[in-house]
Amino acid sequence: MGVENTDYREESLDLQNPFDIKLVSEFMEPLGFEFDPEDVDYTMILYNLNQEVIGTGSYKGRVLKYVAVSPKFREGAAFAQIVTHLIELVINEHKHIFVYTKPRNLEVFKGLGFTEIATAEPLFSVLEFGYENIKTYQDYLRSIKRDVSVGGIASIVVNCNPFTKGHKFLIEKACAENRVVYLFVVEEDRSAFTFDIRWRLIEEELGHIKNLVMVKGGNYVVSGTIFPCYFLKEEKECDIAAKQAELDVITFLNYIVPILNINRRYVGTEMYSPVTAAYNEAMIKYLPTNGVEILEIPRITQGSADNYISASKVRLAIREDRLSDILDFLPDSTRKFLLSEESATILENIRNTVSRH
Repeated sequence: MGVENTDYREESLDLQNPFDIKLVSEFMEPLGFEFDPEDVDYTMILYNLNQEVIGTGSYKGRVLKYVAVSPKFREGAAFAQIVTHLIELVINEHKHIFVYTKPRNLEVFKGLGFTEIATAEPLFSVLEFGYENIKTYQDYLRSIKRDVSVGGIASIVVNCNPFTKGHKFLIEKACAENRVVYLFVVEEDRSAFTFDIRWRLIEEELGHIKNLVMVKGGNYVVSGTIFPCYFLKEEKECDIAAKQAELDVITFLNYIVPILNINRRYVGTEMYSPVTAAYNEAMIKYLPTNGVEILEIPRITQGSADNYISASKVRLAIREDRLSDILDFLPDSTRKFLLSEESATILENIRNTVSRH
């Protein structure tokens, strides 16, 4: 597809064509980007009338990525043309668009109608655009808010892929120690266990607890929008994961804590996942100095003192066809589900993938 412009020509790339991938990769490398074709659904490039590549942009789902313009063309309309091109393709399907960019691009995106959500200097800023926004999510939070303004108002963020006795212990402990506990369940469906299943298994086991409020994480709590590193196949200890974790925590602090009056956040100790460990570090960096106490609870064990319960161990056992070995890690709701025919597709998918989720 090509669209003629008096100054620039737009062209969509074939992400299966190694020559197209090489073209955009070589353009982006000196600009500080490492282009990953598996990380996008669509990529376009912008040429000038001399057939020079002067800019590019991509998207995955509702998130704009890899928007970059050659330095000598940044004063013109190239940047706006790339972003407008991408918006026109994405907005009709998703109604709500995010952009992951470098902080130096903030003002340009704001000039095109985007609103900043959070920035973690010097690597990342996240902005949004569309018919819904962070205020829509805040309205949802207000709709489920308990009328409690004093005492312990705690929060926990979980993925529960799957829901284990470790999760159950942490949640029950928080509920015993606080007036109300808001349990945020990661809504992004990039895990082996779907959001609906994860939500249902928690609710079946803990729905009787009167001061527990289950909350959908939406696009703002450990989502592929704010914290994409969380969902990568391979975990790496790097500045990228740490800064994305900061974005998530800053978003939580600025937009969620004030609505629900949260003054505590419970987390489990982390000895397996570098990304989750980076997330805990980001919480320790930002939350206590802003009125939210961090309570880091040691993981519980099963059988022996060093046999820590974790969802990743459960998935590994499933992958290796050792489900019976970890049934003691599971509360009744999860155990019954995994031993039922309903779980067959999920079990098969875990056995046939190498993703950590």
